[in-house]
Amino acid sequence: MNHTTRGLTALAVSVPLVLAGCGLSEEEDTTTDVQAGSVDPAALEGASLSVGSKDFDEQLLLGQLAIQMLSAAGATVSDDTNIQGSTAARNALIRGEIDTYYDYTGTGWIVYLKHTENIADPEELYQNVAQEDLKENGLVWGQPAPFNNTYTMAVTEEFAEENSVATLSDMATYIDENPDSSVCVESEFAARPDGLPGMAKAYDMNIPESSIQSLGVGVIYPQIDQGECDFGEVFTTDGRISALGLLPLEDDKSFFPLYNGAPIVQEKNSEGDAILEVLAPLSETLTTEVMAELNAKVSAEGLPVEDVASDYLTAEGFIE
Repeated sequence: MNHTTRGLTALAVSVPLVLAGCGLSEEEDTTTDVQAGSVDPAALEGASLSVGSKDFDEQLLLGQLAIQMLSAAGATVSDDTNIQGSTAARNALIRGEIDTYYDYTGTGWIVYLKHTENIADPEELYQNVAQEDLKENGLVWGQPAPFNNTYTMAVTEEFAEENSVATLSDMATYIDENPDSSVCVESEFAARPDGLPGMAKAYDMNIPESSIQSLGVGVIYPQIDQGECDFGEVFTTDGRISALGLLPLEDDKSFFPLYNGAPIVQEKNSEGDAILEVLAPLSETLTTEVMAELNAKVSAEGLPVEDVASDYLTAEGFIE
């Protein structure tokens, strides 16, 4: 496949955007119009595409950003976001149930490609993931975004100050001394090699099974804030961290991989080149600061994800 980047022209066109919004099983669609700004309105003219995402706010936002970009490029786009779990989202792409979705380089390297060693350089990690996933699975990774949505654990600022906890090593020491501490994680993190099991091994954390609470990822943030969880799993780009005044703990042993987001397509997808070319300029704008700000609008302020995506794309000149 030829993955060169086309020039994007400042033309305007009104095209349909199909929004189901509730995953692969939903049938009900609504339609809105998106007008292209800097997006080439002929890049995907006449194409019918499906965009997926995983089932948390940042992924829903990335899905909506992709939907509106591809719609502005002339495609009729089905919203198949909100797929439950990383493996399910990836399998939907492999089976051809969706045409693209954003995933993370660290997830690709550790979870899908089954590597155990970490790669600290983001460009090297991306190149290794992209080359191996193309060779082994026929999947093409597009332009990676600069943002790094890695995992860590968080506490309240008050808890950190009272207990001198600032790093994951400090967390390990605290749990040794306080085995009844509550540690809140979501179910996928509890089982992932780049999640709780790997973190506990790397930091020699002896977390009693009775201390681990499995919660929905969106529930963990307020539970930390309310003191129901001493330690809670968080995503570092999640806007609720600053909104609730939480303190992410430093990964002082650099256990967690880098998680730069990038769109993925099947190599055999005839529209794959054009999809990645349309999304490349979007990815380039998504820094850690930008994603945290956009995530806060959804997760902390409760704004509709479609509106947050539209406002951002309009402000950046991608759509009108």
